[in-house]
Amino acid sequence: MSLDFTYSDEVNEHFQRRRDILKAHPEVRQLIAKNPWTTAWVLGLGAAQFVIAANITQAPWWAMLLVAYFVGAVINHALYVLMHECTHDTVFEKAVWNRVLGIVCDFALALPSAMAFRKYHLMHHKYLGQYERDPDIVLHGEAKLVGNAWWKKALWIAGLSISQMLRPLKVKMLIGKPIGDGWMTANMLVQIAVDAALVYFFGWYALLYLVLSTFFALGLHPMGGRWIQEHYSVDRKQDTHSYYGPLNKLCFNMGYHVEHHDFANVPWNNLPKLRKVAGEFYDNRFHYRSWVAVVLGFIFNPQMSAYSRVIHNQSVPHKQAAE
Repeated sequence: MSLDFTYSDEVNEHFQRRRDILKAHPEVRQLIAKNPWTTAWVLGLGAAQFVIAANITQAPWWAMLLVAYFVGAVINHALYVLMHECTHDTVFEKAVWNRVLGIVCDFALALPSAMAFRKYHLMHHKYLGQYERDPDIVLHGEAKLVGNAWWKKALWIAGLSISQMLRPLKVKMLIGKPIGDGWMTANMLVQIAVDAALVYFFGWYALLYLVLSTFFALGLHPMGGRWIQEHYSVDRKQDTHSYYGPLNKLCFNMGYHVEHHDFANVPWNNLPKLRKVAGEFYDNRFHYRSWVAVVLGFIFNPQMSAYSRVIHNQSVPHKQAAE
């Protein structure tokens, strides 16, 4: 099969659907709110990770790996979702406090990612599907290197955290401009201080546990299925796909991704309500029911690859121009 994106002349579907839903269901506006209780989840999950990290220092390496994969990755994935909530300012009225809480999310993630994620993720929403502007789209060279060989795709999913760090390099509007800013610098310095304190009081083993938890959460893991679910599919007919399986209860409804792109200012607790109110706009769309099936399907289905998503031709008049 030919390895390339699916190109579309249609505009981003979310803008029009949002208008249509608001026209058909004006009561949806009541779901646009702030949820300060998210703060309690950030603090509780972060504290749980530090308690585990502090008490795992005497465990054998294999036990630490198992705990990091089956427990730590689930918690850190949830913290990434809550960071995502902070990025969209759905926790507090003032953006500054959402930024601060996003930095707090990083404490147990062990890496200073909140402010960079905020910058690039908001661009993803604004320029969804535009190759030269959407930082979420994989680079052509990377996608060609991975191809559709099952073992390469498995390694690619395992290393998604590295892939995601490289993607902004292709965003033309960022080339030649400073990557960081004051908030990113503060994020980095605060996280270095937190990591240093963890090592000082509990040793390097504790920090390694948190790093591995983050690595697993972003990679070859049942929770990692959501990184594929959001914008990849065999039929390549939709920009975005939702997941309605049971793991939503462990990740603050992050699977409701079509709904989220339609209404990014609706907090996590109201996304199922949005789908219920505007069900006629969502029920007949392709969606996933299992993240494990998503991961296995992506790896072993030769029709699936890093190219299995829609690119909008407004940003790429000709395929060759993107390559």
